[in-house]
Amino acid sequence: MHSEESPESHPLTSSAGQNLDPHLRRYAARAAGMTASEVRALFAVASRPEVVSLAGGMPNLAALPLDSIASEVASLIAREGMVALQYGSAHGVPALREQICDVMALEGISGHPDDIVVTVGSQMALDLVTRIFCDPGDIVLAEGPSYVGALGTFAAYQANVVHVEMDDDGLIPEALRQALSVAESRGQRVKFLYTIPNFHNPAGITLAVSRRAEILEICRRAGVLVVEDNPYGLLGFDGQTYPALRSMDPDNVVYLGSFSKTFASGLRVGWALAPHAVREKLVLAAEATTLCPPTLNQLIVSRYLETHDWQGQIKSFQQTYRERRDALLSGLEQHMPAGCTWTKPDGGFFVWMTTPEGIDTKAMLPRAVTARVAYVSGTGFYGDGFGSRQMRLSFCYPTPERIKEGIRRLAVVLEQELELYRTFGPASRRITSGPQTPSPDTA
Repeated sequence: MHSEESPESHPLTSSAGQNLDPHLRRYAARAAGMTASEVRALFAVASRPEVVSLAGGMPNLAALPLDSIASEVASLIAREGMVALQYGSAHGVPALREQICDVMALEGISGHPDDIVVTVGSQMALDLVTRIFCDPGDIVLAEGPSYVGALGTFAAYQANVVHVEMDDDGLIPEALRQALSVAESRGQRVKFLYTIPNFHNPAGITLAVSRRAEILEICRRAGVLVVEDNPYGLLGFDGQTYPALRSMDPDNVVYLGSFSKTFASGLRVGWALAPHAVREKLVLAAEATTLCPPTLNQLIVSRYLETHDWQGQIKSFQQTYRERRDALLSGLEQHMPAGCTWTKPDGGFFVWMTTPEGIDTKAMLPRAVTARVAYVSGTGFYGDGFGSRQMRLSFCYPTPERIKEGIRRLAVVLEQELELYRTFGPASRRITSGPQTPSPDTA
């Protein structure tokens, strides 16, 4: 017998059982987990030029040959506009899929163009993977902390995230075994392990090569898929590339890649390389989502890879980001109060800092923005509200001089917070449960 849900039981009503808005009763229950970031308004202020933003992971595009790219785009539209401005395949432009195979080969991946699905950024690829694998209540394992955009996607599909501990060498195999054992004892279904093995966002840690085969074997024995998210893999500061997990286990790894960090994030071109059967479902899901990814954007990327020294451009990015990383680490060493610790990344965009006892980085953020510096609080990178003493510091966009000034300002704010703690004790803390919807400021 069908019975209507009472207003009090619906997740989108007030505690008194009254709708706050007439549309709320029409939403699906999963919409209750989609909440805007509480710091989004602060980042509107943080975008002002007087504020040093160590928050967003925006690539630095100043090194790109913009005049040359502009000419290529104009030529592309003039010569191939009837194709470039038309609908395309949900699978992606064939020429670009072949070129993607060349890009992945740098990390030891032997992929076939037919098993690549081009997506609107790797964020879309992550959404598609979650959609086809996760039912409400399923478990997704992820490093703790993990990428805020991934946590938002898992929450949107009502999957539950279980964080697996990391150390300086990345995901800890024994912690992974323990998480799988606990889930099995509770009768929970673990659908996949989501991992960022190289230059982790937000932790800045790289998974040790010696652990990679062991982690893959643990997942294979448990019947758990591995989703490898690798947007930073070519941005190692010493030029080193690590063997992709996909290169070690093609049958049980879905690999997510992107041109957002190595070319242009605004084009929103990413991809998924999946086992053949998974690829079929991804194509169907992609058709239902976007019909097809923008053909023009794909052709711009393809033309760039064909006509430019893209590997030389990546080396230029490596040098740029290494200089900025060094500036940030130098500033931390010079200015941060005792008790602060931080990671020392050898690639990517981010440093993960832990503050002394008594600091709540989420509560401190408005005061930091007032002092004209911004960061991202660690709570956004956990699905359970942890991370209140941590923050993510991004070094990819500001100049080295601006980074050093931002760290100096941040250290002053931290010293003031510590003095308040020593005087008045810890402030009351409200833990926010669950991830928030990501934005470009927290990418």
